[in-house]
Amino acid sequence: MVKSGRAKRMEKHHKRNKSSGTLNLVSLMDIFTILVFFLLVNSSDVEVLPNAKDIQLPESIAEEKAKETVVILIGDEDIIVQGTPVAKVADVMAQQGNDIPELREALKSQNDRVLRREAQQDIAGREVTIMGDKDIPYRLLKKVMATCSASEYGQISLAVLQKSSEQLDDLQAAAR
Repeated sequence: MVKSGRAKRMEKHHKRNKSSGTLNLVSLMDIFTILVFFLLVNSSDVEVLPNAKDIQLPESIAEEKAKETVVILIGDEDIIVQGTPVAKVADVMAQQGNDIPELREALKSQNDRVLRREAQQDIAGREVTIMGDKDIPYRLLKKVMATCSASEYGQISLAVLQKSSEQLDDLQAAAR
């Protein structure tokens, strides 16, 4: 069968364009690279405090976020500095006075490891964050805070859960 010139051209054209489409990976890799850099840059703004399931933090309406500091965790049985148990709560409560020697030694050893270089020399700039259950005795909290002050930490913060703006509005309405 003889094909016309037009039929031959059409057949040739269809054979040329019959190959499957390709995906341009260069632009896709550019998008993923930009996404990775964006996530890396923006993930450093958040400090994650240690998660203790048995501790229920008190709530607060504070606006400021926590900074990276030495963290003291007051549990039911232990006082923990940066993940290392340093003293038993029962022993601390039985001690006379407000000084906890084990805690003081642990805090002084943290000066070189955790604190920024500027804060190592500046006593007023040294910061510590205390995480404790909202039901811990005030006497225990007072001893821990006094030991932090004796260990030359100038700024003592208490870790709290931030209340939502809805709860804040309810509190303000109740106060009026």
